Amino acid sequence: MMLNRRHIRVKVMQTLYAFKGGESDDFSKEQKFLLFSIDNMYNLYLLLVALLIEVQKRAQSDLQKKQKKHLATKEDKDPNRKFVNNEVLQKLSSNTQLKSQLETYKITNWNLDSEYVDIIFKAIISSDLYKDYMQTKVSDFKEDKDFIIDIFKEVIAPNDKLYDYMEDKNLTWLDDLPTVNTTILKLLRKVKASSSENHFTPNLYKDAEDKQFAIDLFKKTLLNQTKINKEIEFKTLNWDADRIANIDYILLQMAISELQHFSSIPVKVTINEYLEIAKEYSTPKSSIFINGILDKLVKEYVANGKLNKIGRGLM
Repeated sequence: MMLNRRHIRVKVMQTLYAFKGGESDDFSKEQKFLLFSIDNMYNLYLLLVALLIEVQKRAQSDLQKKQKKHLATKEDKDPNRKFVNNEVLQKLSSNTQLKSQLETYKITNWNLDSEYVDIIFKAIISSDLYKDYMQTKVSDFKEDKDFIIDIFKEVIAPNDKLYDYMEDKNLTWLDDLPTVNTTILKLLRKVKASSSENHFTPNLYKDAEDKQFAIDLFKKTLLNQTKINKEIEFKTLNWDADRIANIDYILLQMAISELQHFSSIPVKVTINEYLEIAKEYSTPKSSIFINGILDKLVKEYVANGKLNKIGRGLM
């Protein structure tokens, strides 16, 4: 699976941030948008895997061109086919399940934007990794795999032009990129010569429960906004409301909603998750501010018997 709960929380945060209505409004459109923006992560995953397949095709056509050259050298006529024959790239290229996913999700970007395949291909063949790899003509699965992992990590993932392309195509992809890159690396590290075809078509959600968590967190935060906002106001009386960053307000709303309505999630987990998200998406002092408010609230809930957490060790 690709998605973890933190990423789900970030998606909910972004959707709430974009939502301009109140709790009485119909927010089915926003809920659709939330699920669509989560689903869109899978498109990004397929797009990057398709790039690996296209690079292998580009290498193949490159060899063919050289062989047909009018003044072909000995090396042109009998080239080192190690990269083209890389077993991991071959495994991806011949994967019918992956192929049908690429068709279903209409991942045709690299036909239209083939210059990016060129950019990545050239970056690969001019790298030291490639030069070292091509010093021999034969390899085993492990060497092939290690090479692709390194290339993905050091050449493809950090490529600025590719990054700009993603940003251009879909702004939410930039937030998804670290998660998707991590997923691809994880799958590459785990792949074996004997891995089945569905190895490279992972599920987006861990289970149905995670998808439901996304919907419930979004809905419960919106439906209880007035009540939650009152709680925040009482705890921030000495703060100028205008000075509280918008994102912090949303993160507090979500955290309080989670503390109150998600009985199986430990308090510690909730607090830690929102502090981490604040560090990444808000101001430098946000996590200290959020921690202070949540800490006070949790103590109050405990004192008033308002924390209905089930299971052991959930405090």
